[in-house]
This record gives sequence, structure tokens and C-alpha cells, in this order.
Amino acid sequence: MKSSYIILIMFVFCMMSCANKENTKPNIVLIMADDMGYECLSCNGSTEYNTPNIDQIAKEGIRFTHCISQPLCTPSRVKMMTGRYNYQNYRDFGYLDIAENTFANILKQGGYKTAIAGKWQLNGLETQRPGYNDLTRPHHFGFDEYCLWQVNKNRNAGERYADPLIYKNGEQLKATEGRYGPDLFSDFVTDFIENNHEKPFFVYYPMVLVHDPFEVTPLSKEWQNNTSKYKNDTCYFKDMVEYTDMIVGKIINKLQEKGIAENTIVMFTGDNGTHWTINTDTKEGEIQGGKGKLIDRGTRVPLVACWKGKGVKNEEYKELIEFSDFLPTIAEAGEAEIPNNIVGKSFLNLLKGEKQIPRKTVTVHYDHMRKHQTKKFMGRFVRTKEYKLYQDGRFYNVLDDSEELNVLNVEKLTTKEKNIKQNLQAIQDKAPIWPYNNETSISK
Repeated sequence: MKSSYIILIMFVFCMMSCANKENTKPNIVLIMADDMGYECLSCNGSTEYNTPNIDQIAKEGIRFTHCISQPLCTPSRVKMMTGRYNYQNYRDFGYLDIAENTFANILKQGGYKTAIAGKWQLNGLETQRPGYNDLTRPHHFGFDEYCLWQVNKNRNAGERYADPLIYKNGEQLKATEGRYGPDLFSDFVTDFIENNHEKPFFVYYPMVLVHDPFEVTPLSKEWQNNTSKYKNDTCYFKDMVEYTDMIVGKIINKLQEKGIAENTIVMFTGDNGTHWTINTDTKEGEIQGGKGKLIDRGTRVPLVACWKGKGVKNEEYKELIEFSDFLPTIAEAGEAEIPNNIVGKSFLNLLKGEKQIPRKTVTVHYDHMRKHQTKKFMGRFVRTKEYKLYQDGRFYNVLDDSEELNVLNVEKLTTKEKNIKQNLQAIQDKAPIWPYNNETSISK
């Protein structure tokens, strides 16, 4: 009897230890704005938009100055969610191959509750891939719950802002007339946090803001005017950026309210450069959006991140980060197994205030419109922070020439530059041969 009692005590102690270990895993919230380039945050030098809540994440953690995305939404999302290059798994615009494993799959297997809200656009609607109307696809990719736009219907069936067309866990939301899509998505996120804050959770929030159409927000004075509510005008972009910031503040407030902010990793980024119709005033001058382009304005995006309980404050990280790095960072934070087929490098050490081995290069393979073999949406480069080599041999000093107006003359390269170019070419050579008859033209 006594030995049975001892065994019972040991079992209870073991279970409590396991539970405590689980509860020490950090919650993870990854927020990604749609079409928001580096220049849009006030902490990155914008003098036109005010983003105090996003800036506060940087003050309580790290501001990254060289986070490199893909130039467009689907290529960036596929790379981020899988930790792999587009030449390894990109099949078509608006589609995530059903055979892929995402960061949500990995964390769910590790005991996390998972949710996604905002823009999906990964079923293959435009090209009607098999399963394009499958309402369970977000679950397949590891999300326990979802609240999404463009799951099984494209934007022609309903937009994302005023009176939105949204699906939540397989059912279309009713009574959305007069509602604002970003409010419904962020309400879903805060409700998920409310209902799951006692266990480790992962929230991926690919926002619908600030993508066009550029429309009023509930904070805009024209919101009450039904005619103005659907007007597409770039003058509303400022309101959309600042509404994005307000939503970030709303989520952070919920984390604080539940007493879990100290053990929650919060990351905010953008999927690609700002829309080309938007010009933003910054401390460095006016910057035109570069969405869809392979130059810095199209691929350098904001990234701020914090893990308050780890004590990293107001740091600036000037080395390279790329979108494949999110999956291993998230997996390592969740103490989950990192797949061996990924190319990303975890930057979790930075969030913990520990030494990080800098990433030496970044690779971007851009193949947006595969079906159409369109030169405008094709290209591949490998870069260091300073130098950039395209697959057709063009070589730039991008710190001095971010617009890539002056190709470096091979005959005038210094010994250092020749060595860098040679190293970058070796990485280029490891990638598959360009799939479209060696097409190398790249849109600037």
C-alpha cells in the first residue's frame, strides 16, 4: 500500500513537472502587414505615418534593418510558412502546395494551440488547383482555428474591408454588413488569446491591411458616408497604416490583460514592398513603393520583434534576415523539431539576448507568374548586406546603389569584390537551372 502511494505521488509530480515545462514555452504571435514596405514605420524613419504601437515592440525588443522578403505576397508567404526557397516549393500564385509542412503543423505537433486570421489566398483559386474550394485547407496546414478572407472565393465575390466576405472555421460569417474586416479578424485573434492563454499558443495574423483598394477605415471621417466608404484613393493609405498600428496595440493590450506579455514572442513584419502608387515621406526623403520589384524597395521590409521576459531592449540588428528564417525561429522557440529540408536560420538567440552568428547571404528566387512565363515576374539574386548578384551576372553595390542604376564593371572590381562575387556565384550555381529557357530579364 505504501509503495503504491509513493508511486502515485511520483506520477503526480511527474505530470506537474511536464505541465510546468509546457507552460514555460512562449506564446508566439506573428503579425504580417500586406504591402507594407520598410519605410512605412515611424521607427524606420517615416515622417508621414505614426506607428507608436509597432515602434513600442522595437523599443521592448529588436528593430531589424535588413529583413529581406520576396517581392510579392504568395512567394513571401510560401517561403515564410515553409522555411524553403521558392525554387524548392513554389507552384503558382495564390497556392501553397498541399504536400508542404508549415510552421503551424510543426508547433501543433509540439502541443501548441494554433490559429490564423486575415488573408489566406493559398488554395489555388486563380488557377483552380485541386482542392481550390476546400474549406478545411487551413486545418490541413496546422491551424486549429481560422478566420480568413479568400479561402474558397476570390475577391470578385467579396472584398476584405467594408462589408467583408469572411469564413470562420468552415462557415461564412453572417451579418457583416456595416462591419470592417480588420476589426473582425483582430476580434478573432483577441478572442483566441482569451480562450487559450493558459496553454502555449501560436497566432499567425497575415493582415489584409494595407493592400489596395485604399479605402477609409472606421477612424476616417468619411466612414459614415456610404458613398465614400468604397472609394479607392491613395489619400486613405495613411489611415490604413495607422489603423494597422491600432490593431497591433489591441493585440498587445490583450496579452497584457491576460498577464502573458512577458512570455509571448511578438513579431511584426510586411510581406513585400509598398504598392507602387504610394509615395512616403521619410527622414531620408520621399520613397516610392516597390511592390513586385527585386530592388530594395520591393524586398526590404519592416521587422520588429520582442520577447519581453528575456530582457532584450531597444536593440538594432543590422545584419541580414530572410523570410525562410521565421520557421526555424518559431520551431526552436516552441521546442519543436526543425525539419531537415529547410534553408532558414533561426534568429531566436537575438530575441533571448544571446550571441547570434550573422547570416552571410540571402537568396531570393522570384517566379510569381509561372503559368504565364512572364519576364516581368522572374528573377533570382544572392546578396550580402552590401553586394548583390543576379543570375544573369549583374553585380551591384546595393548599399551605395539601392536603385541598382549602375552595374559594377567586372574589369574594375577590387580583389575583395571579386571574391564576394565568386562566392555569390557559387551559391547561384547550387540552385536549379532557370526553368524558362534561361530567361533572365528582371523588372526594375
